[in-house]
Amino acid sequence: MCRSIVQLRRPEGVTEDEVSAAARQFVRKISGFRIPSKANQEAFERAVDEISATSQRLLAELVVR
Repeated sequence: MCRSIVQLRRPEGVTEDEVSAAARQFVRKISGFRIPSKANQEAFERAVDEISATSQRLLAELVVR
């Protein structure tokens, strides 16, 4: 997918900033916008927030052996 998105599942855990940065990269890749226009800013930021929240839930629920 996007090589700048790093794996966040690791023993020492992750910060909210790391999850948010990965979500932002994902939304940039999907939308094709590095910096969205004012007309698209709200939808872009909402997508980043939703993907960040979903990613944090996923990482919290994973069972790692």
